[in-house]
Amino acid sequence: MITNKKSILIFFILSILLSVEVFSQKKQEPVNRILFVFDASQSMLGRWQSGRKIDIAKQLLTNITDSLKDVKNLELGLRVYGHQRSFPPQDCDDTRLEINFIPSNVFADRIKGKLSMIRAKGTTPIAKSLEEAAADFPLDNSRNIVILITDGKEECGMDPCAVSRLFAKKGIILKPFVIGIGLDKSWKDNLDCVGTFFDAANERDFSNILNIVISHVVDNTTTQVNLLDSLGNPTETDVPLTFYDNFTDIVKYNFVHTMNSMGNPDTMIIDPVLKYKVIAHTIPPVESDIITIQPGKHTIIPLKTPQGKLKIIINTKEDYQFIIRKKGERETINVQNINTTQKYLTGFYDIELLTLPRQYFNNIRINQNQLTKLQLPSTGLVNILLPANGYGGVYLNDGDRLTEIYKFNGESNQYKLTLLPGKYTVIYRAKSSKKYIYTNEETFVIKSGKSQLIKIY
Repeated sequence: MITNKKSILIFFILSILLSVEVFSQKKQEPVNRILFVFDASQSMLGRWQSGRKIDIAKQLLTNITDSLKDVKNLELGLRVYGHQRSFPPQDCDDTRLEINFIPSNVFADRIKGKLSMIRAKGTTPIAKSLEEAAADFPLDNSRNIVILITDGKEECGMDPCAVSRLFAKKGIILKPFVIGIGLDKSWKDNLDCVGTFFDAANERDFSNILNIVISHVVDNTTTQVNLLDSLGNPTETDVPLTFYDNFTDIVKYNFVHTMNSMGNPDTMIIDPVLKYKVIAHTIPPVESDIITIQPGKHTIIPLKTPQGKLKIIINTKEDYQFIIRKKGERETINVQNINTTQKYLTGFYDIELLTLPRQYFNNIRINQNQLTKLQLPSTGLVNILLPANGYGGVYLNDGDRLTEIYKFNGESNQYKLTLLPGKYTVIYRAKSSKKYIYTNEETFVIKSGKSQLIKIY
């Protein structure tokens, strides 16, 4: 018995210690992975600046990986194409992962030896290499970056753009960076759609571009969204924001905008690798396309979102709603409950109130930081008793014109309606009656806060 108690106690203590250890562990940051896709096709033997393109590209790539030795949480890999078999004949499967992902310090030591063994001699299967690259990345919560270094265009009949879009939409790889080395400008359009294109006109440009691309991956980047009022000041807040990948239209981030303790728009961490489309979910929404985040810098995204408030007040037990449309337009932008307050962008709106009868308010202006209120009279109540189930309805009696506001469905002889003050007419014929002369009608008046009984005989 004592032994059992000791065992239970030991188990309990161990459970507590294990729990403490688990909860004390910091959340692991996602790994940054860069896959260099390197062109070793026959055209890379051409001259470029101070020597052959292949030799210059090898040296510059070695230099940049040396500079990444001490970067934490970074893994690098190398895929090469056009280096295994000579052209002709054309071998469109000539692509291979030469260095699988390893820490940046280990990669920098290995790449020198690997590049020294690579000879430019084959064709240019860019699309095939990108397709294979998608499977190179482990399936985990990592930031996957492809950097394509090439001097030529696709030579194997596949569409690199289609491959890039396909895998980006699957979330396998991010939109690649494409660095053109001495690239014929007539070929640029073949690669511009693949990813973010950089044209290295000379050796210095190539080195600078590699550093720019790498900075997108390793530099800390902060962003803030300024929701501007009508005076251009960032005073608007509490608005949900969505960041879409501008290339794939996939949602990347959702935030609710806020102000920090200093009264300034709060700072967000946004991945600078992508270009974004940002939508502020105001009513109606505000959208901004092709937002570029500067790596290593604080980027401010301004959005014009001046807002005012709208409220319709009715003393009633009914939970009426009203439809909001932009002035002169038919599209519904919001449905709001009465006796509630909602923000809208400043401007002019048309309102349809779903009461009995419906009320319409056109050209209603909403101003910055102001509450626009519409006050309607209190409703009244009517109980309508029919001698039998029948057809007809209730009509607003507006002078010489009758407007139907409620229809009898032939399945009931009792109706309880909440109506706005006004003059109304009931028109009724029993379901069993087969002649029009048996139609009955009665006019009544609804007053605010009052109820009445209407009997049709």
